[in-house]
Amino acid sequence: MRRDRFLLAATLGALFSADFYFILLPKLQSRRHRAANSCSCSPDTNLSLPRLETLATPYLSNWTHAPLSSAATTPELDDGGSKLQRLFSHPLYNIQTPELQPEEKLLQAKQLMEYYGRKVSHWERRKKLFEEAATLTNISLMEQKMTYDPNASWLRFHLGINRYALYDRDDPAVLQLLTDMQNMTIVGADYTQDEKALKGACDCTQVVKPSGHHLKLALKMSNFGKAMFKPMRQQRDEETPGDFFYFVDFQRHNAEIAAFHLDRILDFRRVPPVAGRRVNVSGEVLHVAHNEDLRAVFFTSPANNTCFFAKCLYVCKTEYAVCGGPDLLEGSLSAYLPGLTVAPRLSIPNPWKRSYTFSGREEWEVNPFYCDSVKQAYPYNSGNRLLNIIDMSIFDFLIGNMDRHHYEIFTKFGDEGLLLHLDNARGFGKHSHDEMSILAPLSQCCIIKRSTLLRLQLLARPRFRLSDVMRESLDGDPLRPVLTEPHLLALDRRLQKVLRAVQRCVRRLGQDQVITKDFTRPTATPQSATQRGNNR
Repeated sequence: MRRDRFLLAATLGALFSADFYFILLPKLQSRRHRAANSCSCSPDTNLSLPRLETLATPYLSNWTHAPLSSAATTPELDDGGSKLQRLFSHPLYNIQTPELQPEEKLLQAKQLMEYYGRKVSHWERRKKLFEEAATLTNISLMEQKMTYDPNASWLRFHLGINRYALYDRDDPAVLQLLTDMQNMTIVGADYTQDEKALKGACDCTQVVKPSGHHLKLALKMSNFGKAMFKPMRQQRDEETPGDFFYFVDFQRHNAEIAAFHLDRILDFRRVPPVAGRRVNVSGEVLHVAHNEDLRAVFFTSPANNTCFFAKCLYVCKTEYAVCGGPDLLEGSLSAYLPGLTVAPRLSIPNPWKRSYTFSGREEWEVNPFYCDSVKQAYPYNSGNRLLNIIDMSIFDFLIGNMDRHHYEIFTKFGDEGLLLHLDNARGFGKHSHDEMSILAPLSQCCIIKRSTLLRLQLLARPRFRLSDVMRESLDGDPLRPVLTEPHLLALDRRLQKVLRAVQRCVRRLGQDQVITKDFTRPTATPQSATQRGNNR
C-alpha cells in the first residue's frame, strides 16, 4: 500500500512539474517580457526589434496577441514598379560587411592564376597528344577553340568567394557568369567526379543509391569555365507522387535554378550561380565527349530522339534515360566552385539528417529536446554554425527539400565560415504540401538570426512579396517560366509558417532568447561594388 501511494505521489509530482515547465513557466515568462517592453505612451504594444542606426526596421505584429496576418494596422499599398529592384535597394540589402582581410578571402589572385595556368598547360599538352594520335590514325578531330582569359567571369566569381558569402550582392561577375553559361560554346563533356569514383558500380541492394548515379554531366566552356549540367527529368506541372520516398525522388533542373534565385533573394548567397539552357545533346555533348564510357550510354530512341542514361546498373536501362527533342534538351547549368586542390571543402553530416530507410527514424524525430544535446556538441556549442544550420532549414523548408543529409564548408574558414547550400534539385516537388519537419532545427532550438528574421518579415509585405520578387527574378532565365504559379504561391504560404514558428518561440521564451543580433554597420545608401573597392 505504501509503495502504491509513493508511486501515485511521484506520478502526480511529475505531471505537475511537466505542467509547470511547459505551460505555466512560458506564460509567466511571456507576461514578464511584455511588461518589460510595454510603453504607457502608446496603446500599441507591437513586438518590434531594436532599431539599428539608419536601418529601417520592418513592422512586426503583436505576436503575443494578434495573428501574424494582422501585421499592419493599415493596408500597405503596392505603388507598382520593380519589386525586385525595390527589394535590393532596401537598407537591409545594403549592409556593410567588414573590410575583408587576406585570410577571409578564399583565394588570392596570384594563387588562383598559377593554379589555373597549370591546368591550361596540362590541357594544351593533352590536346597536342590527341592531335598527333588523330594524325597517325587518319581521324579528323573537331576544332575546339579555347581561350584562357584571366578576366573571365568564372575566375572573378572564384576570387570573390569569402567567409561570409560566395559573392557580393551586386557583383557584376555573377550576372556575366549567368550569361556565359547560357550562351558560351561547350567544348567538352564528361562524367562528374563522383560518377567517376563509382566507375559504373552501383549496389542495387542499397535503398539510397550513390550520388553519382544521377544524370548529371560536367561541361567545359570555351574560356575554361566548368558547369554541372542536370537535364530535365520532370514536367513543371508534375508533382512528386505521394508514394515516393524523399530519397528516391526525381532531381529537377528547374529546382536548381529556382533555388539559386531564392538564395539570392534571401541574401544568403550560399548557392553557386545557376542558369537554365537548352543544350543540343548530339552537337554539344556527344560530339565533344572523349570519355568512351560516356559515349557508350548515348542511343537513338524509336522516336528518333537522341537519349542518354546514367552509367549505373540500377538505372542502366533505356526507360530511365532522358531524351532530346530530337536533340534539344533543357537543363540547369551550375557554376563549379574552385577545385578541391586549391580550395578544399569538408562534407559534414547534418545533425537533422533523415533516416534513409523505409521505417527508421532519427533521434530528432522522436526527441523534442534534441537541440539541447546539439548545443552541447562541437562545433554547435559556439559561434554561428547552429544559426547557419537554422538558416539552411528555413531555405530548405521554403523549397520543400527533405534531402539535406550533409552540408559542406570551406576548410580554410574553419568553424566560422559559411555553409554551402549545394544540390537543391529535390526541391519544389510538391506545391500542395508543406513538410513542417524540415523546420525542426528552428522549432526545436528556437533561435534565429536577427538579419534573417527581418528579411523574412520584409518579404511578407505586399510591396516586397516573396512570390512576386521570385517571379520577377526567374523571368530573366531563358527557361522561363521556371516555376509554375502554384509553386510561387506556396512560397508565400510557407513564409507565413516560418514566421509563425518564430512567433511561437518568442511567446514561449521571449525575444531576447530567440532573436540573435548579427548585424554589422548599415550604410545610409546602397553602395556599389566599385564604391566598396575604392573605400578599401
